[in-house]
Amino acid sequence: MNNAVKSLIAVLLGLIAGAILMALTGHNPIEGYKFLLQGGLKNPERIGNTLATATPLILTGLSVAFAFRTGLFNIGAAGQMLFGGFCATAVGLSFDLPRPALLLVMTLVGFIGGALWAVVPGFLKARYNVHEVVSTIMMNWIAYWTVYYVVPAYFKGTSLETESRQLPPEARLHQQWLSDMFQGSYVNLGLFIAVIGVIVIAFIINKTTLGYELKAVGFNRHASEYAGIAVNRGIVLSMFISGGLAGLAGVAQYTGNASSLQIGVMPSQGFDGIAVALLGLNAPIGVLLSALFFGVLYAGKGFMNAMTDIPPEIADSIIAIIIYFAATSILIERLYRKFKQRRSANKKQEE
Repeated sequence: MNNAVKSLIAVLLGLIAGAILMALTGHNPIEGYKFLLQGGLKNPERIGNTLATATPLILTGLSVAFAFRTGLFNIGAAGQMLFGGFCATAVGLSFDLPRPALLLVMTLVGFIGGALWAVVPGFLKARYNVHEVVSTIMMNWIAYWTVYYVVPAYFKGTSLETESRQLPPEARLHQQWLSDMFQGSYVNLGLFIAVIGVIVIAFIINKTTLGYELKAVGFNRHASEYAGIAVNRGIVLSMFISGGLAGLAGVAQYTGNASSLQIGVMPSQGFDGIAVALLGLNAPIGVLLSALFFGVLYAGKGFMNAMTDIPPEIADSIIAIIIYFAATSILIERLYRKFKQRRSANKKQEE
């Protein structure tokens, strides 16, 4: 069975399960899905908000997918995103540069911040074989508490201690012409960063020697080492790139979708990136489409709730079920094979 078909089946089963949940709670599933789609796609403003919602998901999905393709499990995208966003915010609040130069420096610093946060687990994996799942999760909380203490100490907001000062207009990814194009939505330049990220990662994975070597390490570390590939260097470099992508998600979220950094909150987009990568089959284009789909669900669930009183948790449940089916795609393939075998057996009996 084609991998794309598996993802589509996972989505279909999730939507069916969501319809059953709506029916069990006394709501009309057809109306629910109609307003869910309208909430994300009804007019240019809602489409723009959907694109803005999907932007950090594209980058965290790419981050997780890139690590998966190289045999690593980066569960630390949330912390890398938070730290990358913090670094970009710190630059935006500290330096007075021409707007193009400032945004470029913020983007680069955000990438490097997330990358360096991921290099630590990469080095521990390469040097001491510390499992990256454990180390990346621990780094999430180190990032959380680092930001929790540094922001109030050096970048405290004027009215609230739980968030940083507002970024000046020249330090934001917001562009008036882009917002006007989508009738006042909060879509911003982060979308272009995400699309460029998809193109660059697709090129690296599919068209470069580096991508080939990293994929080889992911398929079989010992065989790659025997073939002369620098495995340890590949592990560290893979985590560097993966963390950098998550850092860019922080730049898009905290300087694009928002204008300040709030403390005490771990960005959910970092964990949602795992779901995006799974549904997107760890392929850059698949991640892009998967993130856009999740963007519609996230952007539309509030409108669905307002118009029908269907709890927004229904949309979260749909996402969870889709993830479950995407993760158990091997079971779907086995059921498909059994169905095919029975069908061929029945045909033989008829003949």
